[in-house]
Parts: sequence; structure tokens; C-alpha cells
Amino acid sequence: MNRETRQERQKPGGRIARIVAPIFHRMLDRVDSGLAAGAIEASLPDGTRRLLGGRVEGPLAIVHVVRWRALWRLASSGSVGWYEGWVAGDWTCPDPVPLFDLFMRNAVTLRRVGRAGGPAKLAARAWHRLRRNSRAGARRNIAFHYDLGNDFYREWLDHSLTYSSAIFAEPIDVAEPLTQAQTRKLRAVLARTETKAGDTILEIGCGWGSFAAIASAAGVRVHGITLSREQKEAVEAQALPGVSVAITDYRDVAGKFDAVVSIEMVEAVGREYWDDYVAVIARALKPGGRAAIQYIAIDDAIFAEYADGVDFIQRYIFPGGLLLSETRFRAIAESHGLMWQDCAGFGLHYAETLRRWREAFDLAVDKGRLPARFDARFVDLWRYYLMYCEGGFRGGGIDVAQITLVKR
Repeated sequence: MNRETRQERQKPGGRIARIVAPIFHRMLDRVDSGLAAGAIEASLPDGTRRLLGGRVEGPLAIVHVVRWRALWRLASSGSVGWYEGWVAGDWTCPDPVPLFDLFMRNAVTLRRVGRAGGPAKLAARAWHRLRRNSRAGARRNIAFHYDLGNDFYREWLDHSLTYSSAIFAEPIDVAEPLTQAQTRKLRAVLARTETKAGDTILEIGCGWGSFAAIASAAGVRVHGITLSREQKEAVEAQALPGVSVAITDYRDVAGKFDAVVSIEMVEAVGREYWDDYVAVIARALKPGGRAAIQYIAIDDAIFAEYADGVDFIQRYIFPGGLLLSETRFRAIAESHGLMWQDCAGFGLHYAETLRRWREAFDLAVDKGRLPARFDARFVDLWRYYLMYCEGGFRGGGIDVAQITLVKR
């Protein structure tokens, strides 16, 4: 290949680009027809600009596709490929949150556009299967995410180290302190248990102890379990009255409790273990006891396709994880004699929580406060993760909810 040919292939208007451009424009035609709400203003490698969607009011995303390879990554590897294209500089966006909002808001009408297929999907599923949450796998997966270090999470979570959605005063007040909103959420969880001083609560996935602190202050005894050594150390360091914590797999829980609490832990269980998780709750509760669960669910209309693949979050952030299908999970709970009561969703509150976390994260980065062991690539990954999740909750295809399960 001579020098002139190489240059032609590298230029946006080169021969190869002219050949492939129509293929990708047809893909963009499918995106255009699938955007039932909102719009994308796209600038493309061939110098053209396109407005995709725009027929019904909704978010507007500005996207610059630097190389056609970005769309190939999206078509072949879905959200995993889209992230990898962002890392490679194949596409840029001044604010990706509206883009992720659009992807989720239009997930049903976009159908398989942007979902992995073929060899990439098969390889991802094989990888994901290796990260399933057996007892050994669960410890490994939890350590991957939660044992990044307490010194890391302290820099951008609120001072209670609550790593789950807050509940803000409504309408959502952007000026309300995050710690205040987190306290409201934790008290709402405690209220669902209807426990009183001296009662006992099993907390499955106790985090860094923020719920245990609220319950302890009310005179309720809490036994928290976790697979994270960093979290166990943080809980023990608080020396909360009536609170104990142990490194225990939920499947190994013994004893009876007046109530069970589990806040955004079930997403880390995996679909094949939902029945085990619910069985433990039913077994641990005394007759008439109540379990307060906060969980993240994905729209049932897209659950099957979602569960059949591996998305960006599962690949890079939470190996082994899976969002719930509310109808499927409810059926399992009821099969174990647990009555499903008082379900309340608050997805936009999670979007606001994530926005707060990202602001704090960016400030910690700007001030050089993150531990030195985390390089620029890690920082970019986590910033992308926070934006990706915020957009998902704003789009409404995923929701966070609280439910009370009552043992018959």
C-alpha cells in the first residue's frame, strides 16, 4: 500500500469511509425511527450532521461521532462497546447523561439497536457465567467493588457512607443536604419493620453501617452481614450499641429475627440465586415478622433481552450482578409465604443522588483527594458509571423501590 492510499483511507472523505458511511447511516435510520421521545444531534465522520428523533418532546443529546468505529462497537457489543468507544475517543459528548436517558427512555422502541449480538454476546455471556455468585464467586465479586477502600468511598459519599438511593423531600429539592435525604430513607426502612426497642433485625448487606446506626439509636439490635472486609472494619469502628457485624454469606445465616432489612443488596445476588435469597429471608423471620427491602428493578418489557446479555455495569462495575424483574421476584417471594405490601418507587430520587455523588466525586478528583492508587482510566470509568446510572434512572426504564414482605 503506497502513502497516498494510506492517507485516503485515513481521511473522513477517503474511499473506505465513503464505502462504509451508507452502512452506518442505515443504522442511524433505525435509531431515528426508534426514538419515540427526545432527540440526538449527531455530527458524523463524513462531515454530515443529523437530527435523530425530535418528533416528541424529551431530552436532547449532542454527540460527535469521531470515527465510524463507534457505531460498529455499539452494534456488535452494545453498552460495553459504547463505553469502550468512549475510552478510545471514537465518540464524544459534552454531557452524556441525556444520551443515557434517551437510550433507556426509548429502550422498548429501539429494541435491539445498541444490544450486543453474535460472537461478542456469546463471549460476554461466557465471561459473565464465570463471575456467577457462588459462595466463592460472591466474595470475589463483592471485593472487586466494595473493597476498593474506605478511603475511596469517604471522598464522595455523604458522611454516613450510605451507598444507595436517598429519598428527598418532594418536589425534589436540589438544595437539601444529601445526608438529610439519606437519613429520611433509612428511617423509612426502619419504619417498615415496625420494630421497637429490644427487637432484633438481620441486615443482609450492611454496607458501612448507616442503617445500623439509625436502628441502634432507636434501641433496636442489629446483626449485620457483609462479604466486604472494609465494610466490616468500618462498622466495628463505630462501636454502635446493640450492633454486631460478621463476614457471612447470606446463605449461611442462622437464627430467628423480628425483622430483616436489605438495602440494594439483592442486585448483587444474580437471577439463579433469587430463590435462595428469598428463602433465607423467610427462614430468618419469626412468624408475622417483616422484611424491608430496597431494590433496583428494570422494566419487565425489556428484562428478557437485558438478562440475556451482559451490559456495561456487569462487565466493568458489578460483576455477577443483575437488576430485578419485579414481577418475577414478587412471585418468588409469595411462593415462600411472604406477602408483598406497600411497594413505593422513587427512581428520580436516585437520579438526584447520583448527580450529587458525581459532583462530590469530581470535586475530590479536582482537589487531588482520591487515593493515588487510582489512575486516570479508573477515574474516567467511575465518572462514566455515575453518569450512565443517572441517565438510566432519568429515562425511567430502571427504578428503585422499597417493599415490605410480611411472613404469614
